[in-house]
Amino acid sequence: MDAPRWLDARESRAWRGYRRMRRLLDLELARELMQDAGLSEPDYDVLSDLSETPDQRLRLSELADRMLWSRSRLSHHLARMQQRGLVTREEHPSDGRGSIVVLTPAGRAAIEAAAPGHVAAVRRHLIDLLTPEEIDALGALTQRVVDRLSGRPTPPEG
Repeated sequence: MDAPRWLDARESRAWRGYRRMRRLLDLELARELMQDAGLSEPDYDVLSDLSETPDQRLRLSELADRMLWSRSRLSHHLARMQQRGLVTREEHPSDGRGSIVVLTPAGRAAIEAAAPGHVAAVRRHLIDLLTPEEIDALGALTQRVVDRLSGRPTPPEG
């Protein structure tokens, strides 16, 4: 086994800073979303993903893949959202084993009410702290990591 390539001081500072920032940012955004809109982050993710589709519906398995959740975990969460009237589930028309998650009018109203405050919080706690160049750099580096972790090839720079 190869010897570990330990992080040097500069790399360690960047890594630890990123981890601390991510935890604090996630915590603050989740707190504000719950306080302002009564939605959890997973609620918001489900509602926003559904609202961005043309017919405001997605197959449960596709939604689970988008959220990086197991189908079982998502199914339990959706049951709670159904009780609140935010989503419904239908049988897949051509596959009786699958189900379709559908945004309800109450779910549409909830995401429309929550989105402005959530976007304002994202701006306040991240975007507005960065220069345009830093935003471009953040976009590029996050895409590179996402591509690597998703198994997609990273296009050459230049």
